[in-house]
Amino acid sequence: MKNKYILITGATSGIGKETARALGNLGARISFTGRHREKDIKVQEELRRETGNQEIHFHYCDLASFESITAFTDEFRKSNKILDILINNAGIWDSEKAATRDGIESHLAVNHLAPFLMTSQLLPLLKSSSSARIINLTSGIHFRGKLDLDDLEFNRRKWRSIDAYTQSKLCNILFTKSLARSLAGTNISINCIAPGWVNTGLFRDAGPFVKVSASLMAMSPIKAARGLVHLATSGELENVSGEYFAGMNMRKSSAASYDESLADKLWKKSKEYLKDYN
Repeated sequence: MKNKYILITGATSGIGKETARALGNLGARISFTGRHREKDIKVQEELRRETGNQEIHFHYCDLASFESITAFTDEFRKSNKILDILINNAGIWDSEKAATRDGIESHLAVNHLAPFLMTSQLLPLLKSSSSARIINLTSGIHFRGKLDLDDLEFNRRKWRSIDAYTQSKLCNILFTKSLARSLAGTNISINCIAPGWVNTGLFRDAGPFVKVSASLMAMSPIKAARGLVHLATSGELENVSGEYFAGMNMRKSSAASYDESLADKLWKKSKEYLKDYN
C-alpha cells in the first residue's frame, strides 16, 4: 500500500478511524473527512504520531450538506491528481426524524445521497489510478429494508428510525451494484461491506438497552476494520466488483438488492435529488 492515495469519509472515530490507522501503518497516503475541525485535527495528529506516517490529512466536509460535499470534492480534485481507494464509511442512525440543510430526510441524505454524490464527483481521480477501488459501508440489517421510491423520505409512511436506516442501507447495496455494472471493464471495482455489530458512535442516540448491549456484545472497531482493510488491500479482490461482504467473507445480500429495475429507478431518483450538483 506504499504511496497509495486513499480517502475515507468519517474517519474521526470508530471503524473509519481504525481503518485509517491500519492503512496508514501500511504506508498509504490517507485523507479523511470530518465536520468538527478542532477535534478532527487532533485525530490527524494522533494518527500521524501513532503510525509514524505524516501523510495523513484531515479535510472538513459536512456530509449533511450537498454544498459542503461539492466544495470538498472541488478542492480535493484541484489538490490531487489521483485517487486509488475511496471508502464511503460515514453514516448515521438518528433516533428522531430530522432533515438536513438541503431539506431531505437525514438517513436518505447522509447514508445514501452523500456517498452517491461524493463518488460521482471523484470518479475522474479514480479513473486516473491503474487499479482503483470503491468500498461502501452497508449493514446486515439491510435485509429488513424496504424501498418505496414514491416515499423515500417517509412523508406518507410512518417514520421509524429503524425503517429509515435499513432503507438507506439497502440503497447502499443497490447503488454499489448499479455502479459496478456501469464501470464494468474499467480500472475501477466497487464493493460493499457489512462489518457486523460494532460498538461505535452510531449508537450514541440509542436507548439505554441498545447502548449497554453494544458495549457488552458488539465487536470492537479495531476488529471490524479488518474487513475494510481486506477489501482495500487484497490482491485476490482486484477484479471483484459489485459484491456484498459480511466482514471478510463474500455473501449473498437480500433479494431486493439484486433487483436491477429497482436499482435503475433509485439511480434516477438520486440524480433528481442531486440535479443542482451534477
